[in-house]
Amino acid sequence: MPVSSRQSITPGRLLATSEGASKGVGPEGPVSDHRTALIDPPGESFTQIFLEALQPYLAVTSLDYIVISHVNPNRMATLVKLVEQMPGVTLVCSRPAAQALRATFPNWDHRIRAVCPPHDTLDLGQGHQLQLIPMPTPRWPDGLCTYDPATRTLFSDKLFGAHLCSDALFDEDWRQLEGDRHYYFDCLHASQTKQVQTALDRITALSTQWLAPGHGPLVRYSLSRLLNDYRQWCQHQQHQTLRVALIYASAYGNTAVLADAIAQSLVQAGIAVESINCELSDPAYLAKAIEASDGIIIGSPTLGGHAPVQIQTALGVVLAAAKTKLVGVFGSYGWSGEAVDLLEEKLRDGNYRFGFDPIRVRFSPNQADFQTCQEAGAQFAQRLRKQKKKQASRQAITETQANRTEQAVGRVISTIGVVTTRQGDSHSGLLTTAVSQASFNPPGVMIAIANNPYAQRFLQPHAPLVINILKEGRTVRRHFSAQPQPGENPFAQVAHHPAQNGCLILDEALAYVECTVQSWIPCGDRWLVYARVDEGNVLEATGITAMQHRTSGRQP
Repeated sequence: MPVSSRQSITPGRLLATSEGASKGVGPEGPVSDHRTALIDPPGESFTQIFLEALQPYLAVTSLDYIVISHVNPNRMATLVKLVEQMPGVTLVCSRPAAQALRATFPNWDHRIRAVCPPHDTLDLGQGHQLQLIPMPTPRWPDGLCTYDPATRTLFSDKLFGAHLCSDALFDEDWRQLEGDRHYYFDCLHASQTKQVQTALDRITALSTQWLAPGHGPLVRYSLSRLLNDYRQWCQHQQHQTLRVALIYASAYGNTAVLADAIAQSLVQAGIAVESINCELSDPAYLAKAIEASDGIIIGSPTLGGHAPVQIQTALGVVLAAAKTKLVGVFGSYGWSGEAVDLLEEKLRDGNYRFGFDPIRVRFSPNQADFQTCQEAGAQFAQRLRKQKKKQASRQAITETQANRTEQAVGRVISTIGVVTTRQGDSHSGLLTTAVSQASFNPPGVMIAIANNPYAQRFLQPHAPLVINILKEGRTVRRHFSAQPQPGENPFAQVAHHPAQNGCLILDEALAYVECTVQSWIPCGDRWLVYARVDEGNVLEATGITAMQHRTSGRQP
Protein backbone atom coordinates (compact mmCIF):
# COMPACT_ATOMS: atom_id res chain seq x y z
CA MET A 1 0.00 0.00 0.00
CA PRO A 2 1.63 3.26 -1.07
CA VAL A 3 0.10 5.40 1.66
CA SER A 4 -0.03 4.33 5.26
CA SER A 5 -1.57 7.31 7.03
CA ARG A 6 -2.66 10.85 6.41
CA GLN A 7 -4.23 13.69 8.36
CA SER A 8 -7.69 14.05 6.80
CA ILE A 9 -7.83 17.68 7.92
CA THR A 10 -5.05 18.67 5.54
CA PRO A 11 -5.17 17.66 1.87
CA GLY A 12 -2.23 16.10 0.04
CA ARG A 13 0.33 16.28 2.84
CA LEU A 14 2.54 13.24 2.27
CA LEU A 15 6.14 12.30 2.87
CA ALA A 16 7.63 10.31 -0.02
CA THR A 17 10.70 8.37 1.06
CA SER A 18 13.06 5.96 -0.70
CA GLU A 19 12.24 3.12 1.67
CA GLY A 20 9.52 2.02 -0.73
CA ALA A 21 6.50 3.78 0.68
CA SER A 22 4.87 7.18 0.69
CA LYS A 23 4.09 7.87 4.31
CA GLY A 24 1.56 10.22 5.78
CA VAL A 25 1.82 12.13 9.00
CA GLY A 26 1.24 9.30 11.46
CA PRO A 27 2.87 7.45 14.35
CA GLU A 28 5.49 5.65 12.29
CA GLY A 29 8.45 7.59 10.81
CA PRO A 30 10.51 7.08 7.66
CA VAL A 31 13.99 5.58 7.61
CA SER A 32 16.51 8.28 8.26
CA ASP A 33 19.26 7.26 5.86
CA HIS A 34 17.43 7.99 2.60
CA ARG A 35 16.36 11.15 0.86
CA THR A 36 12.91 12.40 1.73
CA ALA A 37 10.46 14.61 -0.18
CA LEU A 38 7.48 16.43 1.28
CA ILE A 39 4.72 16.81 -1.31
CA ASP A 40 2.35 19.78 -1.11
CA PRO A 41 2.42 21.44 2.30
CA PRO A 42 -0.94 22.97 3.26
CA GLY A 43 -2.12 26.56 3.36
CA GLU A 44 -1.79 29.00 6.23
CA SER A 45 -4.97 27.84 8.00
CA PHE A 46 -3.32 24.50 8.78
CA THR A 47 0.31 25.58 9.15
CA GLN A 48 0.62 25.10 12.91
CA ILE A 49 -1.30 21.80 13.00
CA PHE A 50 0.77 20.46 10.14
CA LEU A 51 4.13 21.45 11.62
CA GLU A 52 3.25 19.79 14.92
CA ALA A 53 2.26 16.58 13.13
CA LEU A 54 5.45 16.71 11.06
CA GLN A 55 7.81 16.87 14.05
CA PRO A 56 7.96 13.08 14.72
CA TYR A 57 9.32 12.62 11.20
CA LEU A 58 11.85 15.41 11.41
CA ALA A 59 13.13 13.95 14.66
CA VAL A 60 14.41 10.85 12.83
CA THR A 61 15.13 12.09 9.30
CA SER A 62 16.10 15.21 7.43
CA LEU A 63 13.86 16.74 4.81
CA ASP A 64 15.66 17.05 1.48
CA TYR A 65 12.94 18.30 -0.88
CA ILE A 66 9.58 20.07 -0.80
CA VAL A 67 7.62 19.40 -4.00
CA ILE A 68 5.14 22.21 -4.65
CA SER A 69 2.29 21.45 -7.07
CA HIS A 70 1.22 25.09 -7.30
CA VAL A 71 2.00 28.31 -5.48
CA ASN A 72 -0.35 30.80 -3.87
CA PRO A 73 0.01 33.35 -1.04
CA ASN A 74 -1.79 31.04 1.38
CA ARG A 75 0.73 28.23 0.81
CA MET A 76 3.73 30.57 0.92
CA ALA A 77 3.08 31.21 4.61
CA THR A 78 3.66 27.52 5.35
CA LEU A 79 6.74 27.42 3.12
CA VAL A 80 8.31 30.25 5.11
CA LYS A 81 7.92 28.26 8.35
CA LEU A 82 9.31 25.09 6.78
CA VAL A 83 12.36 26.86 5.35
CA GLU A 84 13.04 28.46 8.73
CA GLN A 85 13.11 25.03 10.37
CA MET A 86 15.01 23.32 7.52
CA PRO A 87 17.38 25.85 5.92
CA GLY A 88 18.98 23.20 3.71
CA VAL A 89 15.77 22.05 2.01
CA THR A 90 15.34 22.33 -1.78
CA LEU A 91 12.04 23.60 -3.22
CA VAL A 92 10.99 21.71 -6.37
CA CYS A 93 8.31 23.30 -8.56
CA SER A 94 7.38 24.27 -12.12
CA ARG A 95 8.99 27.19 -13.90
CA PRO A 96 6.04 29.60 -13.37
CA ALA A 97 6.00 28.68 -9.67
CA ALA A 98 9.75 29.25 -9.46
CA GLN A 99 9.33 32.72 -10.94
CA ALA A 100 6.67 33.57 -8.36
CA LEU A 101 8.81 32.28 -5.48
CA ARG A 102 11.92 34.15 -6.65
CA ALA A 103 9.93 37.37 -7.01
CA THR A 104 8.56 37.05 -3.47
CA PHE A 105 11.68 35.59 -1.80
CA PRO A 106 14.80 36.70 -3.73
CA ASN A 107 17.08 35.13 -1.11
CA TRP A 108 15.62 31.69 -1.90
CA ASP A 109 17.06 31.58 -5.41
CA HIS A 110 19.77 29.04 -4.48
CA ARG A 111 17.26 26.58 -3.01
CA ILE A 112 14.69 26.61 -5.86
CA ARG A 113 14.80 23.85 -8.48
CA ALA A 114 12.54 24.48 -11.48
CA VAL A 115 11.21 21.51 -13.44
CA CYS A 116 12.13 21.51 -17.12
CA PRO A 117 9.21 20.58 -19.42
CA PRO A 118 7.94 18.17 -20.55
CA HIS A 119 9.01 16.36 -17.34
CA ASP A 120 11.87 15.95 -14.90
CA THR A 121 12.89 13.38 -12.31
CA LEU A 122 13.75 13.51 -8.63
CA ASP A 123 15.83 10.56 -7.40
CA LEU A 124 15.09 9.54 -3.82
CA GLY A 125 17.21 6.41 -4.11
CA GLN A 126 16.42 2.68 -4.18
CA GLY A 127 14.42 2.90 -7.38
CA HIS A 128 12.20 5.78 -6.32
CA GLN A 129 12.62 8.22 -9.17
CA LEU A 130 9.74 10.64 -8.90
CA GLN A 131 8.53 11.89 -12.26
CA LEU A 132 7.71 15.60 -12.10
CA ILE A 133 5.15 16.46 -14.78
CA PRO A 134 4.04 20.08 -15.42
CA MET A 135 0.26 20.24 -15.91
CA PRO A 136 -0.50 23.91 -16.65
CA THR A 137 -4.07 25.17 -16.85
CA PRO A 138 -5.46 28.71 -17.13
CA ARG A 139 -6.40 28.63 -13.46
CA TRP A 140 -3.11 27.07 -12.30
CA PRO A 141 -0.43 27.88 -14.90
CA ASP A 142 2.18 26.56 -12.43
CA GLY A 143 0.44 23.19 -11.98
CA LEU A 144 2.69 20.17 -11.33
CA CYS A 145 1.85 16.49 -10.83
CA THR A 146 4.24 13.97 -9.24
CA TYR A 147 4.33 10.27 -10.14
CA ASP A 148 6.18 7.57 -8.24
CA PRO A 149 6.62 4.53 -10.56
CA ALA A 150 7.77 2.34 -7.67
CA THR A 151 4.40 2.59 -5.90
CA ARG A 152 2.43 3.61 -9.02
CA THR A 153 1.08 6.62 -7.16
CA LEU A 154 0.17 9.89 -8.87
CA PHE A 155 0.00 12.99 -6.68
CA SER A 156 -2.53 14.80 -8.84
CA ASP A 157 -2.92 18.12 -6.98
CA LYS A 158 -6.16 19.77 -8.21
CA LEU A 159 -7.25 16.88 -10.42
CA PHE A 160 -9.62 14.11 -9.24
CA GLY A 161 -10.44 15.72 -5.90
CA ALA A 162 -13.59 16.49 -3.94
CA HIS A 163 -14.30 19.20 -1.41
CA LEU A 164 -14.74 16.77 1.46
CA CYS A 165 -13.11 16.40 4.86
CA SER A 166 -13.74 13.11 6.63
CA ASP A 167 -11.92 10.30 8.42
CA ALA A 168 -11.99 8.12 5.28
CA LEU A 169 -8.52 7.69 3.81
CA PHE A 170 -9.62 5.79 0.69
CA ASP A 171 -12.65 5.90 -1.58
CA GLU A 172 -14.32 2.68 -0.41
CA ASP A 173 -17.72 4.42 -0.65
CA TRP A 174 -16.94 5.86 -4.07
CA ARG A 175 -20.56 5.74 -5.20
CA GLN A 176 -21.37 8.28 -2.49
CA LEU A 177 -18.65 10.55 -3.87
CA GLU A 178 -19.99 10.85 -7.42
CA GLY A 179 -22.05 13.98 -6.80
CA ASP A 180 -19.23 15.72 -4.91
CA ARG A 181 -16.68 14.81 -7.57
CA HIS A 182 -18.88 16.13 -10.36
CA TYR A 183 -19.53 19.36 -8.45
CA TYR A 184 -15.80 19.74 -7.81
CA PHE A 185 -15.12 19.27 -11.53
CA ASP A 186 -17.75 21.85 -12.50
CA CYS A 187 -16.36 24.39 -10.04
CA LEU A 188 -12.66 23.94 -10.85
CA HIS A 189 -12.27 22.39 -14.29
CA ALA A 190 -15.37 22.87 -16.46
CA SER A 191 -13.92 26.07 -17.91
CA GLN A 192 -10.56 24.48 -18.80
CA THR A 193 -11.54 21.16 -20.34
CA LYS A 194 -8.99 21.35 -23.17
CA GLN A 195 -6.13 21.42 -20.67
CA VAL A 196 -7.78 18.73 -18.52
CA GLN A 197 -8.06 16.43 -21.54
CA THR A 198 -4.39 16.99 -22.30
CA ALA A 199 -3.60 16.07 -18.70
CA LEU A 200 -5.77 12.94 -18.98
CA ASP A 201 -3.86 11.83 -22.07
CA ARG A 202 -0.57 12.18 -20.21
CA ILE A 203 -1.90 10.41 -17.12
CA THR A 204 -3.30 7.52 -19.17
CA ALA A 205 0.23 6.76 -20.36
CA LEU A 206 1.28 6.15 -16.75
CA SER A 207 0.75 2.81 -15.03
CA THR A 208 -1.17 4.43 -12.19
CA GLN A 209 -2.69 2.36 -9.39
CA TRP A 210 -3.38 5.15 -6.88
CA LEU A 211 -4.38 8.80 -7.12
CA ALA A 212 -3.52 11.19 -4.30
CA PRO A 213 -5.44 14.42 -5.01
CA GLY A 214 -4.98 17.59 -3.00
CA HIS A 215 -8.58 17.45 -1.74
CA GLY A 216 -10.72 14.53 -0.63
CA PRO A 217 -9.93 10.82 -0.18
CA LEU A 218 -7.26 8.88 -2.03
CA VAL A 219 -8.54 7.16 -5.17
CA ARG A 220 -8.00 3.41 -5.04
CA TYR A 221 -11.27 1.63 -5.81
CA SER A 222 -12.72 3.86 -8.54
CA LEU A 223 -9.64 4.94 -10.48
CA SER A 224 -10.69 3.84 -13.97
CA ARG A 225 -14.24 5.06 -13.45
CA LEU A 226 -13.07 8.50 -12.29
CA LEU A 227 -10.75 8.86 -15.28
CA ASN A 228 -13.63 7.95 -17.60
CA ASP A 229 -15.97 10.33 -15.77
CA TYR A 230 -13.51 13.19 -16.26
CA ARG A 231 -13.38 12.48 -19.99
CA GLN A 232 -17.16 12.34 -20.23
CA TRP A 233 -17.56 15.57 -18.26
CA CYS A 234 -15.05 17.28 -20.55
CA GLN A 235 -16.92 16.05 -23.62
CA HIS A 236 -20.23 17.23 -22.17
CA GLN A 237 -18.88 20.77 -21.88
CA GLN A 238 -17.58 20.69 -25.45
CA HIS A 239 -20.97 19.58 -26.76
CA GLN A 240 -22.89 22.49 -25.24
CA THR A 241 -24.63 24.59 -27.88
CA LEU A 242 -23.47 27.96 -26.49
CA ARG A 243 -19.86 28.84 -25.72
CA VAL A 244 -18.20 31.74 -23.96
CA ALA A 245 -14.53 32.71 -24.16
CA LEU A 246 -13.49 34.02 -20.73
CA ILE A 247 -10.26 35.94 -21.27
CA TYR A 248 -8.28 37.40 -18.39
CA ALA A 249 -4.93 38.26 -16.86
CA SER A 250 -4.27 38.38 -13.14
CA ALA A 251 -1.32 40.08 -11.48
CA TYR A 252 -2.05 39.05 -7.87
CA GLY A 253 -4.73 36.41 -8.29
CA ASN A 254 -7.75 38.62 -7.58
CA THR A 255 -8.94 38.92 -11.18
CA ALA A 256 -8.52 35.15 -11.61
CA VAL A 257 -10.78 34.56 -8.61
CA LEU A 258 -13.46 36.77 -10.14
CA ALA A 259 -13.10 34.89 -13.43
CA ASP A 260 -13.64 31.59 -11.60
CA ALA A 261 -16.84 32.87 -9.99
CA ILE A 262 -18.26 34.06 -13.32
CA ALA A 263 -17.25 30.80 -15.02
CA GLN A 264 -18.98 28.69 -12.35
CA SER A 265 -22.21 30.62 -12.82
CA LEU A 266 -22.06 30.19 -16.60
CA VAL A 267 -21.42 26.45 -16.28
CA GLN A 268 -24.35 26.10 -13.89
CA ALA A 269 -26.50 27.84 -16.51
CA GLY A 270 -25.51 25.25 -19.13
CA ILE A 271 -22.98 27.38 -21.03
CA ALA A 272 -19.66 25.93 -22.14
CA VAL A 273 -16.80 28.14 -20.94
CA GLU A 274 -13.22 28.28 -22.17
CA SER A 275 -11.05 30.13 -19.68
CA ILE A 276 -8.03 31.70 -21.35
CA ASN A 277 -5.20 33.16 -19.33
CA CYS A 278 -3.93 35.51 -22.03
CA GLU A 279 -0.54 35.74 -20.32
CA LEU A 280 -0.02 32.16 -21.54
CA SER A 281 -1.79 32.31 -24.93
CA ASP A 282 -0.67 33.69 -28.25
CA PRO A 283 -2.89 35.92 -30.45
CA ALA A 284 -3.52 33.12 -32.98
CA TYR A 285 -4.98 30.86 -30.28
CA LEU A 286 -7.04 33.77 -28.94
CA ALA A 287 -8.44 34.54 -32.38
CA LYS A 288 -9.46 30.91 -32.91
CA ALA A 289 -11.18 30.71 -29.50
CA ILE A 290 -12.98 34.02 -30.02
CA GLU A 291 -14.20 32.96 -33.45
CA ALA A 292 -15.63 29.72 -32.01
CA SER A 293 -17.42 31.48 -29.14
CA ASP A 294 -20.89 33.00 -28.91
CA GLY A 295 -19.93 35.47 -26.18
CA ILE A 296 -16.75 37.06 -24.83
CA ILE A 297 -15.94 38.18 -21.29
CA ILE A 298 -12.69 40.02 -20.57
CA GLY A 299 -11.14 40.55 -17.13
CA SER A 300 -8.15 42.71 -16.33
CA PRO A 301 -6.20 44.09 -13.37
CA THR A 302 -4.98 47.68 -13.44
CA LEU A 303 -1.19 48.02 -13.39
CA GLY A 304 0.25 51.51 -13.26
CA GLY A 305 -3.01 53.01 -14.50
CA HIS A 306 -3.18 50.70 -17.54
CA ALA A 307 -4.34 47.26 -18.64
CA PRO A 308 -1.53 44.73 -19.07
CA VAL A 309 -0.08 44.45 -22.57
CA GLN A 310 -1.55 40.96 -22.98
CA ILE A 311 -5.07 42.29 -22.28
CA GLN A 312 -4.60 45.13 -24.75
CA THR A 313 -3.52 42.57 -27.36
CA ALA A 314 -6.55 40.40 -26.60
CA LEU A 315 -8.85 43.42 -26.86
CA GLY A 316 -7.44 44.14 -30.30
CA VAL A 317 -8.21 40.59 -31.39
CA VAL A 318 -11.78 40.89 -30.09
CA LEU A 319 -12.39 44.21 -31.83
CA ALA A 320 -11.05 42.83 -35.12
CA ALA A 321 -12.95 39.55 -35.20
CA ALA A 322 -16.16 39.58 -33.20
CA LYS A 323 -18.57 42.36 -34.12
CA THR A 324 -21.85 40.63 -33.22
CA LYS A 325 -20.94 38.76 -30.04
CA LEU A 326 -22.25 39.52 -26.57
CA VAL A 327 -19.52 40.86 -24.25
CA GLY A 328 -18.81 41.57 -20.60
CA VAL A 329 -15.91 43.13 -18.68
CA PHE A 330 -14.64 42.87 -15.10
CA GLY A 331 -11.49 43.43 -13.14
CA SER A 332 -9.74 44.19 -9.87
CA TYR A 333 -7.61 47.18 -8.97
CA GLY A 334 -5.75 48.78 -6.13
CA TRP A 335 -6.32 52.49 -6.68
CA SER A 336 -8.03 53.78 -9.80
CA GLY A 337 -9.22 50.88 -11.98
CA GLU A 338 -8.58 52.38 -15.43
CA ALA A 339 -8.26 48.97 -17.11
CA VAL A 340 -11.97 48.15 -16.77
CA ASP A 341 -12.86 51.65 -18.00
CA LEU A 342 -10.64 51.12 -21.06
CA LEU A 343 -12.25 47.80 -21.92
CA GLU A 344 -15.76 49.16 -21.50
CA GLU A 345 -15.06 52.29 -23.55
CA LYS A 346 -13.50 50.45 -26.50
CA LEU A 347 -16.25 47.85 -26.64
CA ARG A 348 -19.05 50.40 -26.39
CA ASP A 349 -17.41 52.44 -29.15
CA GLY A 350 -17.52 49.28 -31.25
CA ASN A 351 -21.31 48.99 -30.61
CA TYR A 352 -21.01 45.74 -28.71
CA ARG A 353 -23.93 44.61 -26.57
CA PHE A 354 -23.09 43.95 -22.90
CA GLY A 355 -24.36 40.89 -21.07
CA PHE A 356 -23.92 42.51 -17.64
CA ASP A 357 -22.79 45.82 -16.18
CA PRO A 358 -18.99 46.10 -15.82
CA ILE A 359 -17.69 44.73 -12.52
CA ARG A 360 -14.99 46.60 -10.62
CA VAL A 361 -13.53 45.15 -7.40
CA ARG A 362 -10.98 46.98 -5.28
CA PHE A 363 -8.27 44.78 -3.77
CA SER A 364 -9.33 41.24 -2.77
CA PRO A 365 -12.95 40.26 -3.54
CA ASN A 366 -15.35 39.61 -0.68
CA GLN A 367 -18.52 37.56 -0.46
CA ALA A 368 -20.64 40.38 -1.91
CA ASP A 369 -18.30 40.56 -4.92
CA PHE A 370 -18.62 36.81 -5.47
CA GLN A 371 -22.40 37.14 -5.40
CA THR A 372 -22.18 39.93 -7.98
CA CYS A 373 -20.11 37.69 -10.24
CA GLN A 374 -22.57 34.82 -9.86
CA GLU A 375 -25.47 37.08 -10.79
CA ALA A 376 -23.51 38.52 -13.72
CA GLY A 377 -22.81 35.04 -15.08
CA ALA A 378 -26.48 34.06 -14.85
CA GLN A 379 -27.55 37.31 -16.52
CA PHE A 380 -25.00 36.86 -19.30
CA ALA A 381 -26.26 33.33 -19.98
CA GLN A 382 -29.87 34.53 -20.16
CA ARG A 383 -29.10 37.38 -22.54
CA LEU A 384 -26.87 35.15 -24.66
CA ARG A 385 -29.71 32.69 -25.19
CA LYS A 386 -32.09 35.47 -26.16
CA GLN A 387 -29.59 36.89 -28.63
CA LYS A 388 -28.92 33.52 -30.25
CA LYS A 389 -32.64 32.86 -30.52
CA LYS A 390 -33.16 36.13 -32.37
CA GLN A 391 -30.24 35.42 -34.67
CA ALA A 392 -31.55 31.94 -35.45
CA SER A 393 -35.00 33.29 -36.34
CA ARG A 394 -33.43 35.61 -38.91
CA GLN A 395 -31.42 32.95 -40.68
CA ALA A 396 -32.78 31.81 -44.05
CA ILE A 397 -33.65 28.15 -44.31
CA THR A 398 -31.95 26.81 -47.44
CA GLU A 399 -31.87 23.06 -46.76
CA THR A 400 -33.23 20.69 -49.41
CA GLN A 401 -36.40 18.70 -48.80
CA ALA A 402 -34.25 15.62 -48.09
CA ASN A 403 -32.34 17.45 -45.40
CA ARG A 404 -35.57 18.73 -43.88
CA THR A 405 -36.92 15.19 -43.84
CA GLU A 406 -33.79 13.91 -42.08
CA GLN A 407 -34.09 16.68 -39.51
CA ALA A 408 -37.75 15.88 -38.95
CA VAL A 409 -37.00 12.19 -38.39
CA GLY A 410 -34.19 13.22 -36.06
CA ARG A 411 -36.76 14.83 -33.79
CA VAL A 412 -38.16 11.39 -32.94
CA ILE A 413 -36.80 10.62 -29.50
CA SER A 414 -36.49 7.29 -27.73
CA THR A 415 -35.46 5.84 -24.40
CA ILE A 416 -31.88 4.65 -23.81
CA GLY A 417 -31.48 1.30 -22.09
CA VAL A 418 -29.19 -1.66 -21.56
CA VAL A 419 -30.76 -4.98 -22.59
CA THR A 420 -29.45 -8.05 -20.78
CA THR A 421 -30.09 -11.70 -21.55
CA ARG A 422 -28.59 -15.04 -20.63
CA GLN A 423 -27.81 -18.35 -22.25
CA GLY A 424 -27.19 -20.84 -19.46
CA ASP A 425 -24.64 -19.21 -17.16
CA SER A 426 -23.45 -16.80 -19.84
CA HIS A 427 -24.76 -13.21 -19.59
CA SER A 428 -24.81 -10.65 -22.39
CA GLY A 429 -25.54 -6.92 -22.38
CA LEU A 430 -26.24 -4.48 -25.20
CA LEU A 431 -26.84 -0.72 -25.27
CA THR A 432 -29.87 0.33 -27.28
CA THR A 433 -30.95 3.90 -27.96
CA ALA A 434 -34.40 2.89 -29.18
CA VAL A 435 -36.78 1.49 -26.56
CA SER A 436 -40.49 2.31 -26.68
CA GLN A 437 -43.79 0.85 -25.55
CA ALA A 438 -45.43 -1.13 -28.35
CA SER A 439 -48.64 -2.51 -26.77
CA PHE A 440 -50.79 -1.92 -23.71
CA ASN A 441 -52.74 -5.18 -23.37
CA PRO A 442 -50.70 -7.23 -22.86
CA PRO A 443 -47.97 -4.72 -22.02
CA GLY A 444 -45.17 -4.98 -24.55
CA VAL A 445 -42.10 -3.09 -25.64
CA MET A 446 -40.22 -2.65 -28.90
CA ILE A 447 -36.41 -2.63 -29.05
CA ALA A 448 -34.25 -1.76 -32.04
CA ILE A 449 -30.81 -3.41 -32.01
CA ALA A 450 -27.98 -3.45 -34.54
CA ASN A 451 -28.03 -6.12 -37.23
CA ASN A 452 -24.80 -7.99 -36.41
CA PRO A 453 -23.79 -11.48 -35.20
CA TYR A 454 -23.68 -10.38 -31.54
CA ALA A 455 -27.37 -9.48 -31.71
CA GLN A 456 -28.33 -13.08 -32.49
CA ARG A 457 -28.24 -14.04 -28.83
CA PHE A 458 -31.14 -11.62 -28.25
CA LEU A 459 -33.21 -13.14 -31.11
CA GLN A 460 -34.23 -16.44 -29.57
CA PRO A 461 -37.85 -17.65 -29.20
CA HIS A 462 -39.14 -16.91 -25.70
CA ALA A 463 -35.70 -15.67 -24.65
CA PRO A 464 -35.72 -13.85 -21.29
CA LEU A 465 -34.64 -10.21 -21.28
CA VAL A 466 -34.22 -7.39 -18.82
CA ILE A 467 -34.43 -3.85 -20.16
CA ASN A 468 -32.56 -1.54 -17.81
CA ILE A 469 -33.92 1.99 -18.30
CA LEU A 470 -31.00 4.37 -17.75
CA LYS A 471 -30.99 7.62 -15.81
CA GLU A 472 -29.84 10.87 -17.42
CA GLY A 473 -26.33 11.81 -16.32
CA ARG A 474 -25.19 8.30 -15.39
CA THR A 475 -22.15 6.85 -17.15
CA VAL A 476 -23.03 3.15 -17.00
CA ARG A 477 -23.85 3.13 -20.72
CA ARG A 478 -20.18 3.32 -21.71
CA HIS A 479 -19.60 -0.28 -20.56
CA PHE A 480 -22.12 -1.61 -23.11
CA SER A 481 -21.70 0.78 -26.04
CA ALA A 482 -19.50 -1.64 -28.02
CA GLN A 483 -19.51 -5.39 -28.58
CA PRO A 484 -17.24 -6.94 -25.92
CA GLN A 485 -14.05 -8.59 -27.06
CA PRO A 486 -13.41 -12.27 -26.23
CA GLY A 487 -12.71 -12.55 -22.52
CA GLU A 488 -14.20 -9.15 -21.68
CA ASN A 489 -16.99 -8.96 -19.11
CA PRO A 490 -18.68 -5.55 -18.98
CA PHE A 491 -20.73 -6.65 -15.97
CA ALA A 492 -17.53 -6.77 -13.90
CA GLN A 493 -17.40 -2.96 -14.11
CA VAL A 494 -20.93 -2.28 -12.79
CA ALA A 495 -22.95 -3.33 -9.77
CA HIS A 496 -25.77 -5.74 -10.64
CA HIS A 497 -28.07 -8.43 -9.28
CA PRO A 498 -30.21 -11.15 -10.92
CA ALA A 499 -33.85 -10.68 -11.87
CA GLN A 500 -36.49 -13.35 -11.40
CA ASN A 501 -35.91 -14.53 -14.98
CA GLY A 502 -32.18 -14.91 -14.33
CA CYS A 503 -31.03 -11.93 -16.42
CA LEU A 504 -29.08 -9.12 -14.79
CA ILE A 505 -30.46 -5.88 -13.36
CA LEU A 506 -28.01 -2.95 -13.23
CA ASP A 507 -28.10 -1.28 -9.82
CA GLU A 508 -27.58 2.17 -11.38
CA ALA A 509 -30.63 1.88 -13.63
CA LEU A 510 -33.58 4.19 -13.09
CA ALA A 511 -36.03 1.29 -13.60
CA TYR A 512 -36.16 -2.13 -15.22
CA VAL A 513 -38.65 -4.45 -16.89
CA GLU A 514 -38.38 -8.23 -17.22
CA CYS A 515 -39.53 -9.39 -20.63
CA THR A 516 -39.94 -12.44 -22.86
CA VAL A 517 -39.16 -12.22 -26.58
CA GLN A 518 -42.26 -12.81 -28.73
CA SER A 519 -41.13 -11.96 -32.25
CA TRP A 520 -38.63 -10.02 -34.36
CA ILE A 521 -38.26 -8.77 -37.90
CA PRO A 522 -35.33 -7.32 -39.88
CA CYS A 523 -35.75 -3.59 -40.62
CA GLY A 524 -32.94 -2.13 -42.71
CA ASP A 525 -29.79 -2.05 -40.59
CA ARG A 526 -31.70 -2.99 -37.41
CA TRP A 527 -33.58 -5.88 -35.86
CA LEU A 528 -36.94 -4.86 -34.45
CA VAL A 529 -37.71 -7.01 -31.39
CA TYR A 530 -41.12 -7.21 -29.72
CA ALA A 531 -41.10 -8.51 -26.12
CA ARG A 532 -43.91 -9.07 -23.59
CA VAL A 533 -43.43 -7.35 -20.23
CA ASP A 534 -43.66 -9.81 -17.31
CA GLU A 535 -42.38 -7.86 -14.29
CA GLY A 536 -40.82 -4.49 -13.51
CA ASN A 537 -39.88 -2.03 -10.83
CA VAL A 538 -38.61 1.51 -10.30
CA LEU A 539 -35.18 1.53 -8.65
CA GLU A 540 -34.92 5.27 -8.10
CA ALA A 541 -37.95 7.41 -7.34
CA THR A 542 -36.40 10.60 -8.65
CA GLY A 543 -34.47 11.12 -11.84
CA ILE A 544 -34.95 11.75 -15.54
CA THR A 545 -35.05 8.95 -18.08
CA ALA A 546 -32.08 9.05 -20.45
CA MET A 547 -33.33 9.92 -23.91
CA GLN A 548 -31.71 9.87 -27.35
CA HIS A 549 -31.97 13.29 -28.99
CA ARG A 550 -30.69 13.51 -32.56
CA THR A 551 -30.38 16.26 -35.14
CA SER A 552 -30.62 13.98 -38.15
CA GLY A 553 -32.49 10.83 -39.07
CA ARG A 554 -29.23 9.44 -40.45
CA GLN A 555 -27.65 9.24 -37.01
CA PRO A 556 -27.97 5.88 -35.24
